[in-house]
Amino acid sequence: MVSASRFALWVSATRPRTLPAAVAPVLVGSALAQRVEAFHLPAAASCLGFAVLIQIGTNFANDYYDFVKGADTAERVGPRRAVASGLVAPATMRRATAVVFAIAFLVGLTLLPRGGWPLLAVGIASILCGIAYTGGPFPLGYNGLGDVFVFLFFGLVAVGTTYFVQAGWPPANVWLAAIAVGGLAANILVVNNYRDVETDRKAGKRTTVVRFGRTFARVQFVVAHFVAFAIPVILAATAVDNGGVLLLPLGLAPWAWLQAKRLREATTSPALIALLGETGRYLATYALVFSLALIWA
Repeated sequence: MVSASRFALWVSATRPRTLPAAVAPVLVGSALAQRVEAFHLPAAASCLGFAVLIQIGTNFANDYYDFVKGADTAERVGPRRAVASGLVAPATMRRATAVVFAIAFLVGLTLLPRGGWPLLAVGIASILCGIAYTGGPFPLGYNGLGDVFVFLFFGLVAVGTTYFVQAGWPPANVWLAAIAVGGLAANILVVNNYRDVETDRKAGKRTTVVRFGRTFARVQFVVAHFVAFAIPVILAATAVDNGGVLLLPLGLAPWAWLQAKRLREATTSPALIALLGETGRYLATYALVFSLALIWA
């Protein structure tokens, strides 16, 4: 039997603060499907399971490869990493990564009857990019492409696929909503890399923050929020009726402003760790409010 402390260790290794990035796109994609009366609970549940498992698998792979590549050292100031802290052997984390991705693949197979074989390509690409985020000959996270990976796979791909398996090919409003979700999901990575910029630079991990600096990261953070508010406005302006309901996400603007202020003023690791968790909670809240507005409208 796994001890409570061991279970807590593995829960921590999943990086719960990042999991809203997997839940949010499925929530929004399903709400968009409900708008056209095509919501399908089993398909939505499979999409959610696949997305969460891909996120966890990517986090496990990141834990392993950052240790192997020397990015996670004693100088690192963020939350404890399982492998770098010596609590999980590298080989064990590598096997855990393979198991999680294998389960994700099996969950994804349940969607083939609803979306056909193109979904197989999406699933395989998701897994390969999850590994390539920090592993392989050209790790995305080490070459400034981590933000692009998150935006594409936890925005466009996740929202679009969730809608597709329930309601068919996504129209323009689905892609707009996916852009909003993807940008806010990438903000979680922005805060994480903002905190780790010094140790990442020493380890040769060329994240966007390392490449372009903290000012660029703060601008990117604010732009993502601006786009996330602009898209409901666009959808409301083009709605046939009851479009005003779609403006509900704008009520989160004070919270978004406060996050941007905290990022600008943060000077300690604990402050950025707290902001990382808040950024994840904000994404979940935005997705919930946006989804309710989409259904209500």
